[in-house]
Amino acid sequence: MGEKKSKKKASRYKFKEVTFKLSERQYKSLLKYCKACHTTPIKVIKRNLERYLGTYEYIAQQESGLVSERQLELFGEESAN
Repeated sequence: MGEKKSKKKASRYKFKEVTFKLSERQYKSLLKYCKACHTTPIKVIKRNLERYLGTYEYIAQQESGLVSERQLELFGEESAN
């Protein structure tokens, strides 16, 4: 009758580990902020990074369209010879 369709395997996210140092004062401030806002330090850091990196990704894609005047056009319009 009907054949069973195989399910696609869900792709896994690739994560990279980043470490950095905070001064004791910065760390205490971070913990106080997290306690006041009922969140974790990791969520605070990721949220603030996303604000900067999210817009940078969009800008980087726009800048990739710039072409040097010395770049060859291999598959562009052919000129009449």
